[in-house]
This record gives sequence, structure tokens and C-alpha cells, in this order.
Amino acid sequence: MKIQNLSKEGSKKEMKKFLEEEVMKPFYHAHIGLRQIRLPNPQGIRNSTEKEDPLINKFLIEEIRKYITPKENHVGKMNMFGTERVYNTIGHACVLMKTELEKYMDYDVGAYCDDDWSLAQKLMVNGCDPLPRRRCLTRASMTYQKPYPINESLWKLPDDRNVRWGNYQCRNFACLSSKNPKRGYTKCTGCFEMEKESTKWVKNSTLLADFKIDDVLRVKPGEIRIGLDVGVGTGTFAARMREKNVTIVTTALNLGAPFSEMIALRGLVPLYISLNQRLPFFDNTMDMIHTAGLMDGWIDLLLMDFVLYDWDRVLRPGGLLWIDRFFCKKKDLDDYMYMFLQFRYKKHKWAISPKSKDEVYLSALLEKPPRAI
Repeated sequence: MKIQNLSKEGSKKEMKKFLEEEVMKPFYHAHIGLRQIRLPNPQGIRNSTEKEDPLINKFLIEEIRKYITPKENHVGKMNMFGTERVYNTIGHACVLMKTELEKYMDYDVGAYCDDDWSLAQKLMVNGCDPLPRRRCLTRASMTYQKPYPINESLWKLPDDRNVRWGNYQCRNFACLSSKNPKRGYTKCTGCFEMEKESTKWVKNSTLLADFKIDDVLRVKPGEIRIGLDVGVGTGTFAARMREKNVTIVTTALNLGAPFSEMIALRGLVPLYISLNQRLPFFDNTMDMIHTAGLMDGWIDLLLMDFVLYDWDRVLRPGGLLWIDRFFCKKKDLDDYMYMFLQFRYKKHKWAISPKSKDEVYLSALLEKPPRAI
């Protein structure tokens, strides 16, 4: 009798669980979804003839809908930007990654965000860039320590406790050594070994494609003050330039290792941006753009064209474009050389070196013309 009662209780629990998970939850989500569906406003927004953005109805998660809905000014007048409302932007490919974006934006307002930067990066590199802002609190390492002072941090591995390692294969900086085959990343091998990094751009090399920072700065003595480093690395180029009183912003994605965290913990500025996005700098402002290890022979020529024109936009007249060890197959070299030469920059340095039997390195130091028209 007792066994039979236990069996009945077990059946009730299973039935309750089944009803909650298989019936009530889907019904509730469908109910919420139906409540959130809105049709575009046929009357337009305020005095404008513009219709409500139909993109809103592509998504069911309320936070996405709130984010992309135009925000009218509180005072009902033009704001300082000369607009009646503010449009928050998202990348057009976000529509193609609806499931992933809705997962990313499904959170409780004011609560802690999930530790999901890897999902955010997946969205970014697949074209859902820019991402929407979120109204949740970012998690930090539970054992975070104050960073080292700047006179130490440039050439010292950061404290392991200052990184959230949950989304990486490694759990400390020592694990990221090039000697470890299970380090979790392949680009920029050795970037987390300060002894190796300390020799870059300062020591003589037998490779013609290796330029030294001092030699490059002599081309424009005293003129190089600010710049951008586009690549995959831990900020060593920016660290070396800092020693020359040049401020460099370094682009960084966390491609299997904490590149962004490493750059910041060294006391440098990481710019978390993908190749998909227009550079967030105004026209004719940068003294230098340096690129190494990111744009190589894998890149589509049309994409490269858009990227190079954007670099040309932000580089000031007389600014330097430093192509550092760009590599490709020998048979593709002419195509890629044309991409760099089409802007008619002045050649200060130009070197081609063998990388392997079928591949070559190309390095160049080019100066943007005045174009004073």
C-alpha cells in the first residue's frame, strides 16, 4: 500500500513537471509574444511622415524592441544634434541571427548579465555589429585585484585573478604560452610571453620585411603623436610607441584568449571592434595606422577595398600607413599590391620577403598625400 502511494505521488510530480514545462511555459511565452506584436504606426511619428520602423516586429524580446524604437526628445524639441528623436542602431545581420540576439537580450533589467561575451563576439563577427546596449550589470572577476602601476604593467604579465576565464580554454596567463598546444588560440602565437614581445620592432632582423620603430619615426620626426594599431595582439606595438610618447589605440577581439583584457591590464587602450564596422574616428585625424597579423591573404578584395578606404578617411594628410608583414600566396601578390598602391601614397619603405615556398611577406611604409582640394 505504501509503495502504491509513493508511486502515485511520483506520478503527480511528473505530471506537474510535464504541465509546467511542456504546456504552461510555451503557452506563457506565446501569450507574451502576442502581447508584444505591434504593427507599424500608419500616422508616422509626431510631425514626420516617417513610419514606425518595421524592424521592431522582427523581434519578440521586449528589450530589443525597446532599444530599437526611436526615442523622442523629452522636451519635444530639437536636441543638440538637430534631431527630434534618437535612433539606436544595430547591425543589419542581427535579423539573420534573431535567435542568438534574442538570447543575448533576454535578461532582467538591473540584474547581473550572463557571462556571455563570447555570444556577443559571435554576433559581432557575423555582422550583428553594432550590438544593442544592454541594461544589465557586467560581471567582473570575483577576485579582482588593482592593476600594476604603469611603470610595471607594460612589460609584465597581469595578475591571473583579473580575468574571467570561464569562456577560455586556459585558466591563467602561463597556460597561454606558445609551448602549450592546448592554449586555445592560433593567431599571434607567443603574444603572451613578455620576453619574446620585448624584442619586437626594436631589434635588427634578417628579414627585409621587418621595420624598426625608430627607423619609421625618423621618417616624420616629431609628427607622429596618435595612431591606430589594427591587428591581433596584446598591445606590444602600443607599448613600444608609448615609450616614444606616441599614443596608440589597439583593436582587439578575444579570439580564443583574453587579448582585450591583456591590453587594458598593461595600461593601454583596447578598441573592441571587428573588421565589419566603420572606424569610430573623424576624417583626417590619425597620424599613423599600423596593421599586422589581421588582414592577410584570406581577405576578400572587395572587403579589403572598403577597409582601406576607411583607413584612408581617418588618416591625416601626411600620415603614415604601416603595412607590417602582410602575407599572401605569391600568385595573389599583384592583386594585393594594387590594393595598397591605388591610393598613390608616397613610398618610404617597401619590402617583399619569402615566408614559405608559396607565400611571401609584404611590408610597406606609405605616406598619405595632401589632397588639398
